[in-house]
Amino acid sequence: MSAQRKRTVVLISGRGSNMTALIAAASDPAFPAEIVGVISDKADAAGLGVAKARGIATQVISRAGHGSKQAHDAAIDAALAAFNAEIVALAGYMRILTPGFVQKWQGRMINIHPALLPAFKGLDTHARALAAGIRIHGCTVHFVTPEMDDGPIIAQAAVPVMVGDNADTLAARVLKAEHQLYPLALGLVAEGKARMAAGRTVLAHFADDADNATSVVMAPDPLREEADLEHLARITP
Repeated sequence: MSAQRKRTVVLISGRGSNMTALIAAASDPAFPAEIVGVISDKADAAGLGVAKARGIATQVISRAGHGSKQAHDAAIDAALAAFNAEIVALAGYMRILTPGFVQKWQGRMINIHPALLPAFKGLDTHARALAAGIRIHGCTVHFVTPEMDDGPIIAQAAVPVMVGDNADTLAARVLKAEHQLYPLALGLVAEGKARMAAGRTVLAHFADDADNATSVVMAPDPLREEADLEHLARITP
């Protein structure tokens, strides 16, 4: 089984909480992807320490050490080759990748975005979602294409926007969903059950959970008041 696991490298810029979720999922030998390396563009990214503590090889490739974005991406590409990477997972990687690099890895590079794409591309998704007044929010894993947050969607998870939410409380709720969704999506890609073809995601060779068809996220979903039996008695003929 281990020889068939897809060699996956995670790109981070910060705390790496989604990276940590992927490492945890891949610690199961039955998981179809193996996290073989973590690359950060920032030397002080907290996720580097987390990866090292779990025995994952790490590398810092900072933008400052390269004369152009193309040179920076070429250095990342060389590091990926050294890792013998088969899949690249972006987990809070905060740089826009060059089109040439993206095209080279297209169909093998995935990203997680804290919104239900195609809504709320870019930054500050939770504050923008609250400002728009939406009642359902969530996260998306998608294949990476040259246009930001625009690639074919692999998987999504939805959460309710609660009355009284602010950007921080909403972000925390979405993050919990992200930590479940990203391992699921990486597993689908690693097993070939989700693949990119002709600009779309093709899902095949797996059975969806029938219970999924009946699940509903509603918001607001008010607490049901306990029935006032005396009141019912007065109005019941």
